[in-house]
Amino acid sequence: MWMSRKIAGFLIALAAFMIFEWISLGFNLADGHATGFYVVHGILIGVNLVLAVVLAVIGLRGVRSRKGPAG
Repeated sequence: MWMSRKIAGFLIALAAFMIFEWISLGFNLADGHATGFYVVHGILIGVNLVLAVVLAVIGLRGVRSRKGPAG
């Protein structure tokens, strides 16, 4: 699959932002909430970190690909 370097760079930047954002949220969760609150946010953080890793891998593959759009 071919993609432009701009799109690949965007995917890598988006992944980095998502990782920073969700890890920051995890550390900033205040004490005193119900257990369900932490379970839901833990699931959200986990899913979004997995999505960020997937986007980063796709972006890195796009940057490393040497083929043009014609193949």
